[in-house]
Amino acid sequence: MAQWEKLQQLDTAYQQRVHELYDREELPMDVRHYLAPWIEAQEWDRAVLDPAVAMYLYQVLLENMDNQCSRFIQEGKPERILLQCNFRRFKQNFQCYEERPVMLARIIQWFLAKEREILHMAELPDQVEALQVHQSAMETDSQRQVQKRVEEVRSKVQVMDHTLKCLEEQQDEFDFKYQTHLMEGTISQEDQRGLQTMLNRLDQSRRSLLDTLKALLTLTQEVMSVLLEEELMQWRRRQQKACIGAPEDASLETLEQWFTSLAEGMFQVREFLAKLEELSGKVTYDRDPVITTKPQLQTLADNILITLLKSAFVVETQPSIPQGKGPLVLRTNVQFSVKTRFLVKIPELNHSMQVAVTMDKDAPQVKGYRRFNVLGTSSKAMNVTESMQGGMVADFRHLTLKEQKAGGGGKGISDLSVTEELHVIHFETQFTLHGLSVKLETSSLPVVVISNASQQQSAYASVLWFNMLCQDNKNVLFFTNTSPAPWPQVGEMLSWQFLSAASRGLDTDQLDTIAHKLFGKQQSYDNCTISWNRFSKENVSDNGFSLWVWLDGILTLVKTYLADIWSDGSVVGFISKARERNLLKKKMDGTFLLRFSESIRDGGITFSWVETDLKGKRDVRSVQPFSKQDMAQIPFVEIIRNFQLMEAGNVPECPLKYLYPDTPKDQAFGKYYNEKTGEESPYFKYIKTKLMFVSKDCSGASGHRGQY
Repeated sequence: MAQWEKLQQLDTAYQQRVHELYDREELPMDVRHYLAPWIEAQEWDRAVLDPAVAMYLYQVLLENMDNQCSRFIQEGKPERILLQCNFRRFKQNFQCYEERPVMLARIIQWFLAKEREILHMAELPDQVEALQVHQSAMETDSQRQVQKRVEEVRSKVQVMDHTLKCLEEQQDEFDFKYQTHLMEGTISQEDQRGLQTMLNRLDQSRRSLLDTLKALLTLTQEVMSVLLEEELMQWRRRQQKACIGAPEDASLETLEQWFTSLAEGMFQVREFLAKLEELSGKVTYDRDPVITTKPQLQTLADNILITLLKSAFVVETQPSIPQGKGPLVLRTNVQFSVKTRFLVKIPELNHSMQVAVTMDKDAPQVKGYRRFNVLGTSSKAMNVTESMQGGMVADFRHLTLKEQKAGGGGKGISDLSVTEELHVIHFETQFTLHGLSVKLETSSLPVVVISNASQQQSAYASVLWFNMLCQDNKNVLFFTNTSPAPWPQVGEMLSWQFLSAASRGLDTDQLDTIAHKLFGKQQSYDNCTISWNRFSKENVSDNGFSLWVWLDGILTLVKTYLADIWSDGSVVGFISKARERNLLKKKMDGTFLLRFSESIRDGGITFSWVETDLKGKRDVRSVQPFSKQDMAQIPFVEIIRNFQLMEAGNVPECPLKYLYPDTPKDQAFGKYYNEKTGEESPYFKYIKTKLMFVSKDCSGASGHRGQY
């Protein structure tokens, strides 16, 4: 399906984005619409780099516009006359690019790229839902290759089992004949030659089996390297990003299948080696390959298995407290939960592996670094009953932290706040099976420990910043020397916050609006960077709070009160006042849009609308922002529904008619309205006292909230 055709089929909220895009003058929407097939078929990327191609496309564009004008004339419809006039004017405007066709190519390339961004944003909610519902079906080429090689290992182990049984039968046959001749007391030369032939064949079979076994171990080692260095590391990164809102698949079922399959194969290999040792003990001879080769293979097999087992012990669910902003922010004397998982699923181990919890096992020797004791049930047996997926887990649900006082504690590291101090929770258990005993250890991602709920906001900022930039989970002194972050990476992280809060992330225009507050007007923000202090501590513009404090207030507002209308795209949210006025002034009277306040610390939202005053002047008006205190009393959609404005001497009326760009208000929000209206409305008192607005005058100045 053509790109323009896809855009026409988007929901109203995303078509709004298209209208906003084409409110610019550089490429009229009518030209884009009527010449869509031709525009999309051209190589604009090439034209940007090649002036000759750009000139050719420029000339063909003008020719196509002439042809379209001719079609309008042939159709003879009255409405086509206006289009014909517009196209002639558009062509005249385009002629300014005759001396710089590359500029026109670059403009059209930019518009097409912005369209693709809108399509991507529209498809993202479906992708998130597919990720949540069909996570197990999402496989990469790399994962398919790992699965194929794991199956190859399993198949070779089965073949090895059969080969070893054949070797045992071959040896039993030789041993029987040899023992028979010994019992008879005499062995003829012919019998000796026969026995020697059988022994040679047995030796050849042993050597062949040992070579095959070595190849199997080499293959397993290669598969394990991919599993640990790529798949497991990628899962750790996905989990880390999921902790800060990214729509990542952090499930462990596939990894558990691979780990379990390889571990089972290695336990069988150990049995094969033990069997070979047994066979060699019954029948041996000079230069017996089992005696010389088996120790090396045993060491290799044990090392592979031990490495596999140690890597299989992971933290499945990172530490979190109830009603927290997110995982990895813990509070002293408040219960938290955390879950570990052993990816080698062996039924005999159910309830036999005790997991112990400690805190800051390798704490840095830095003055002031706080230390904590873990209280509660800090030892638990791994079992399959506490896992929805049937994995081997130890689910700790009632742990608490208590700060150590005399001797062991501290008041925080110099130059760092307590919300920048990172700590690690450590887990240990012992694996014992089939004569193999291995100590297993794993640890959580770094956590921030607070003592007061008021510290949650800055603590979660630390969690976001660390997990966005750092993959070294032991770097608890990260904030003593943290580097600036690229704005595209920060923007992506901020988008995840809105996506996880209300199923819709931030688009390019919204992110550019935020970036503009930080860096001023730039042609591109891709090369901009932002420091940790600028993100979390320094005030933005003239406001008395930082970027994160402002955005976190908005996130709380969206999650608590605006989730539905944010998710469906009704809220523009982040837009400059200048751009807001520019968009609205081109629309019919009563068109309004919703944007977040830039001046309220805890999050606010307002609406602005366009109207024409008695003197014929068009202006954009707005009201003071509504805060969470307002929305605790009345839903924001009811505010939009019942808002009224009274000009001096006139009957009150609602100036809000169309949600930008042109959706009737009740069509946009009707599905969220309360069924009761008027005096029966549960919000009648608020509506009567606080939603009647009196204009300062009739000149188009902003209305203001107040009682009527």
